[in-house]
Amino acid sequence: MTPSPVVTVFGSLHYDIAVFGPARPRKGETVTGTSWHPKSGGKGGNQAVSAARTGIATSMIGAVADDDFGRFLISNLDRRNVDHTFVRRDASQSTGMSVAIFDDEGDYGAVIVSGSNLTLGDHDVLAARDLLSKTTVLVLQNEIPDAANVAAARAVKQAGGCVLINAAPARALSNELQPLIDIIVVNAIEAEMLAGVPVVETLDGALEAARKLVRLFPEVVVTAGGSGVAYANRDGKEIVIAAVRVNVESTHGAGDEFIGVLAAEIASGKTMNDALRKANMDAAKLVGTPEADRLG
Repeated sequence: MTPSPVVTVFGSLHYDIAVFGPARPRKGETVTGTSWHPKSGGKGGNQAVSAARTGIATSMIGAVADDDFGRFLISNLDRRNVDHTFVRRDASQSTGMSVAIFDDEGDYGAVIVSGSNLTLGDHDVLAARDLLSKTTVLVLQNEIPDAANVAAARAVKQAGGCVLINAAPARALSNELQPLIDIIVVNAIEAEMLAGVPVVETLDGALEAARKLVRLFPEVVVTAGGSGVAYANRDGKEIVIAAVRVNVESTHGAGDEFIGVLAAEIASGKTMNDALRKANMDAAKLVGTPEADRLG
């Protein structure tokens, strides 16, 4: 019997506070807001929820504190059918959190405090070794220590699984991690840093960045915001998909939606072309959904 596909997300969990106002404050400025609400976040948590929404078996490996924020995040994973057996409660740190400020155009800026996410490491990989040995696609990000990503990637690669990294926030990837990556997904800013190209603003620019990055990674996905997404691999295959046009309500979380759905589709055996189109469509739907109407 063929094992059921499993997506495992090893990464960050943040308690997010979303603040809404007419504009984001400039340095030294105070802006009167209109509303605020708490929500579950962290790139890892968001991506796990998005993958689980497709119906695929999804597990989260992470760390929260035994505090109200941590309990809120665990409750959200429960509601979204994400297995959290290996989300550790850490008494030495507070739960990671962020504050995101949204303007009237749906754009935002955010500050994160990583907290318990920075405690992730070899001990979490060891505790979840059986899960990692059965993982079809492992999803990583840059909101936890590089050494933790390396340990998880090694475990999954040794078992024959696929390692996908969303290289966000932008930072250099270590020499230990780079050769363990099968698929890298970057946005315009991350592509500029890793590929040494000008800021990606068009699909042509995204494809050019993907062509450069494929020298370092077997498969590369470059997202170009409202322009679309480009893909290249070492076999010479290239895919360019235009963005789906929607009325923008909020861009917050669109990248995480894209990653979660992409991982789920790949784990389910879909072709890269089909997986990218599904992820592109679902991210567009999220962008067109007001923040207040989103769960979590």
